[in-house]
Amino acid sequence: MAIPNEKEKYSYADYLTWNEGERLELIDGKIFNMSPIPSRRHQQVLRELSTAFSVFLREKDCEVFFAPFDVRLLADNKRDDDINNVVQPDLSIVCDKEKLDDKGCKGAPDMIIEILSPSSVKLDRWKKYQLYEKAGVHEYWIVDPINNSVEIHLLIDAQYKFQGVFTKDDTISVNLFPDFKLDLNRIFA
Repeated sequence: MAIPNEKEKYSYADYLTWNEGERLELIDGKIFNMSPIPSRRHQQVLRELSTAFSVFLREKDCEVFFAPFDVRLLADNKRDDDINNVVQPDLSIVCDKEKLDDKGCKGAPDMIIEILSPSSVKLDRWKKYQLYEKAGVHEYWIVDPINNSVEIHLLIDAQYKFQGVFTKDDTISVNLFPDFKLDLNRIFA
């Protein structure tokens, strides 16, 4: 079914009726198109991050998911008709199994990683930043595959606190998993 242009605010129930081939997200009930498809470089960085987290989490209680994977935010105790925020982060790490269902994640993942592309910079750095902060995502990384950098934000007292920008030469810790060290040279190889 094609997406109607008549509504001012859409819900997850609307989202479920749309064409599966279209890559869309909902933020505050507004549609955001995720086209075009990610670049080869974007996919390489996503693969390396996904592999590193998957290997580390193999023996842990958390799971890593990569797009397409629906994350319904600010959805606690809400019906599909009342959920207005559905995103597909590049990587989502979920430690609370109660939030997982056959449709994806209902509630805030513990950590989200977005990989910038030219068409997503404003969305990832502003709209999603605000949404993830409001929803209670503990750790938010913005990865820039062009400049080989990772920007880290941690949720402290319900607000994101900037932790720094790290580059290809750095090895960084994941706040959620202090014993996990990530060599960015390997990620951006």
